Amino acid sequence: MNDTNRKNGPPAEQIERMFDSISKHYDLLNHLLSLGTDRLWRRKAVRLIGNHCSPGVILDVATGTGDLAIEALRLSPDKVTGIDLSSRMLEEGRRKIEAMGYGGKIELLKGDASATGFGDCTFDAVMSAFGVRNFENTLSGLTEMCRVLKPGGMIMVLEFSRPSRFPLKQVYGFYFKQLLPRIGRRVSGDPSAYKYLPDSVMSFPDNEKFLALLTSAGFTGARQKKLTGGIASIYYGFKPLNNHTIKPE
Repeated sequence: MNDTNRKNGPPAEQIERMFDSISKHYDLLNHLLSLGTDRLWRRKAVRLIGNHCSPGVILDVATGTGDLAIEALRLSPDKVTGIDLSSRMLEEGRRKIEAMGYGGKIELLKGDASATGFGDCTFDAVMSAFGVRNFENTLSGLTEMCRVLKPGGMIMVLEFSRPSRFPLKQVYGFYFKQLLPRIGRRVSGDPSAYKYLPDSVMSFPDNEKFLALLTSAGFTGARQKKLTGGIASIYYGFKPLNNHTIKPE
């Protein structure tokens, strides 16, 4: 098996159970643990999509409770479809979306990143925020995202990345490995979920490795935009105009 095709995440069933267990606290903890910066990151990510295209139909992979899908409405799409493994996360998202009056614009469905069930060349843009590192197989999920994207369409992935400069690197490591699991455990009551978060970030193939994965999945022009000193990154690229279907190697 090629190194870029390895499984980087736990089995899908394990991820589903874990996120089901923390679904009611997920939004609170996201905003609390990032000091609200996650909202700013999503806004910048959506703005970047808008700088490159005007998508009519958008797919949000690993949508969770739909925060990125909601933010994407700033682009005035016809429809945003979000998929996720966790039924309870989707339930929380649907309640939030209905309460905000966005039910006619956003649809949340249970689905697997590696086998979405959508046809080839369905979406104008595909995106994911803080979900790709949970894919059971990173390359498989990215290849599927390319398959369902229309030629010329755009992928955007917002993920945590590891800063390399002193002292942010040291502060980041201490926060992620020591403080974050303790806060997450206290609020959510699930010790495994917030131990998994820093572990998944530290093992994620970020920076140049992720850009290489995007290229391997069939995207062209893969680029990275670092946020907040490299704590998070926006990765993006495009499906070539002459590619109508992308098949995994």
